[in-house]
Amino acid sequence: MDQFVEDVTPEPARPVERPLMVQRWQEATFLHWPVAPEVVAPFLPAGTRPDILDGVTFVGIIGFRMEGLGLGRGPGLPYFGTFCETNVRLYSVDRLGRRGVVFRSLDASRLVPVLGARAALRLRYMWSRMRMTRTGDVVSYRSARHVTGRAPVRFSVQVGQPIAEPTPLEHFVTARWALHTRAWGRTLYVPNDHPRWPLHRATLTDLDEGLIAAAGLPAPDGPPPSVLYSPGVPVVFGRPVPL
Repeated sequence: MDQFVEDVTPEPARPVERPLMVQRWQEATFLHWPVAPEVVAPFLPAGTRPDILDGVTFVGIIGFRMEGLGLGRGPGLPYFGTFCETNVRLYSVDRLGRRGVVFRSLDASRLVPVLGARAALRLRYMWSRMRMTRTGDVVSYRSARHVTGRAPVRFSVQVGQPIAEPTPLEHFVTARWALHTRAWGRTLYVPNDHPRWPLHRATLTDLDEGLIAAAGLPAPDGPPPSVLYSPGVPVVFGRPVPL
């Protein structure tokens, strides 16, 4: 018998009523490649498995600017609450059928949030030199890790027209209402809540990345078949729940 998996919904399946944390994700770009589920399964926390669409799962690089990071409903922290981030993520579903993401790495340009997220949720944050720029309709992201300078990444996209109705793939990689992480000997489900993503088509104009291989995954073979952009959304996170 097939295991139950909740539907992919453009709005949160379980709205967060008591926020633990507030933030905004601005100028977000999503690059995605298909990958065989058996390749990523060893990288997921206990109690979760790869989430699959049409027989494959996906690995994504997401670049954006974090703004207004703060506790509860805010306000956001001055200086420390605003920074650039680029993450590598996989797509998961837990034994209760709840969909989420699993981060293989998160590069951020503020040390204090990096240390806090690593300590609290064991998220794989790395302190990095990062820069995001926009010139007209072209948005560019660059980063390299402090100290070692390893896992450099550079990519740029040209923002296109708004998407009136996202495809099943575009919903699958963006409409995610939780993260799964392994911390303190347990797998945690951490819900989030935000408005429906305002998505745009985008064209990749430049890509040079070492993040995916640095995260232990096979390096992509060719450009990403899915490239999306969003001006951003306000986000709240709820309290972690053990599986």
